[in-house]
Amino acid sequence: MSKPIEDYALVGDTHTAALVARDGSIDWLCLPRFDSPAIFAALLDTEDAGHWSITVADQVGEPTRSYIDSTLILVTTFRGPSGTATVTDLMPLERTLDVDDPTPIRSDNALLRLVRCTEGTVDLEMKFSPRFGYGHDEPTLDYRDGDLWAEGESLSVSLRCEIDLEIDGGTARGAFTLSAGESRAFVLQVNGVEGIGRLLPEDVEEAITTSTRFWRTWLGRCTYGGMWAAEVRTSLLTLKGLTYSPTGGIVAAPTTSLPEDLRGVRNWDYRYCWLRDATFTLDVLLEYGFTGEAVEWRNWLLGAIRENGGDLQPLFDVQGGTLLQEREIDWLKGYENSKPVRIGNAASEQFQLDIYGELLDAMHSARRAGLLTAPDEWELEKRLIGLVLERWMEPDAGIWEVRGPQHNFVHSKVMAWVALDRGIKAVEGFGLPGDTKRWHDARTEIRNDILANGVDEARGTFKRSYEDPGLDAALLMLPMVGFVDASDDNMRNTIDAIEADLVRDGFVMRYLSPDGLPGDEGTFLLCTCWLVDNLVMVGREDDARAYLDRVLGVSNDLGLLAEMYDVRAGRLVGNFPQAFSHIAVAAAAMAFESRGQTPTIHRESQWK
Repeated sequence: MSKPIEDYALVGDTHTAALVARDGSIDWLCLPRFDSPAIFAALLDTEDAGHWSITVADQVGEPTRSYIDSTLILVTTFRGPSGTATVTDLMPLERTLDVDDPTPIRSDNALLRLVRCTEGTVDLEMKFSPRFGYGHDEPTLDYRDGDLWAEGESLSVSLRCEIDLEIDGGTARGAFTLSAGESRAFVLQVNGVEGIGRLLPEDVEEAITTSTRFWRTWLGRCTYGGMWAAEVRTSLLTLKGLTYSPTGGIVAAPTTSLPEDLRGVRNWDYRYCWLRDATFTLDVLLEYGFTGEAVEWRNWLLGAIRENGGDLQPLFDVQGGTLLQEREIDWLKGYENSKPVRIGNAASEQFQLDIYGELLDAMHSARRAGLLTAPDEWELEKRLIGLVLERWMEPDAGIWEVRGPQHNFVHSKVMAWVALDRGIKAVEGFGLPGDTKRWHDARTEIRNDILANGVDEARGTFKRSYEDPGLDAALLMLPMVGFVDASDDNMRNTIDAIEADLVRDGFVMRYLSPDGLPGDEGTFLLCTCWLVDNLVMVGREDDARAYLDRVLGVSNDLGLLAEMYDVRAGRLVGNFPQAFSHIAVAAAAMAFESRGQTPTIHRESQWK
């Protein structure tokens, strides 16, 4: 039986991440990178798909847990009949002393666990059961030079520990007893990685110290002290934990196929980097002082596009690769029998007009923050503007990547307008060369087209698409990107209509229109935060605060959020933890600091 998504904690090393359940079982881990095949996949099946557990015999009560302050190092406390023990989980990492340069982060390609008895005596059991290839391949475990080896087709790992193990096929078990003050350490590490030393159990405590220093040094640059300081810091740590530091790419989530609709088919692989996330991510990083990460994220964006001949697809892998062919894995039952389980993502093959505007807005945000635009970068931006000029009239799959027929989505057209607008501002505000006459004319044409075809005259609201008069939460982006003022009559009506039609129990749905897939989905936490931003802009701060508190109220005990919240089931749904949800929380908290200015205007005034 699947555990609630809320039961999981994230530990990571800015190369990959693991999900640790409240009961002490590691149920998801891809090695050596986020998008590598999982060696523990119980998250999407049963224990038979691979896990690594440490449990206390005859456990008393529910375990409690927390992160070591200002880190992603997890400490879980278990109670037995005659004592208490803690399990500390981490993926070790360290960096140079240059806190403004995120790239030298070194990963040991390891997952460490330290068990310590803090009171009385505790009996414990460790069960190590890796399954390579997303739970498909059971390895034969064997000892080599004192290490327990597990070898798959393209990966081998070693377990090093201080207890005796019994091996049964692809599973190793060990029982041990600890008294107060005693501890045992466990090291799981990828074999044969050049330049990475072999970690031993006696190295674990030092690794905890080193990793703690890393996380605290990194987070120490955040000076935000507002009402939601703790939640913002958690969101920033999560965002860092989802960053692939060798390139600066940020994955949408470390998981695949956690369902948007429990026991349904809306299950997608989010272990990739979406261009659409660029503007939001860059703005949040810059707003909170993480300029180095913002530079690396921008460089990843530019590098991914250059490496692929200037082509723009909606998402790439963490190294900028484009081969993300979607396939289904039939041997996994899926989370709570939600099938299919998918690897890869066919959205990479869609035409999504809005990403041009997202990317050019991100580049403009970087310029406003003082990051220089190299000549070849500007040539690339001009090429993208040219593509917008050629294709803005075409229907597309839109921000929500619909798998049904394409439409002329209003949000997509607005982002085409943004692409031209940011190009014009780059020329007029930063002295870069460009055909502003043509761009001005096209920007005006797009705007007039939207106002002629994208407004429901009967309701006085913006429409989801030219073909569909329904509502779409993506319309909340219109004032956030400067297309209209939030006090514009059509925009105010749209905000009111979204509250009336798309809000469920204090959370915002994306849309109600058919999208080519069966089933329903949960409310979208990102969209709820967009509503917060809009309400702040129109002066409804008390209402905005109530919506943001609702979002934060459904995070788990560690402050982590999934993509969606199912109000009927009262549960988080979708991939977890979700970068976009945490970016949106950090952005919404900052919206209260700008007191009603649009984010674009706020950033302009702050960075001039």
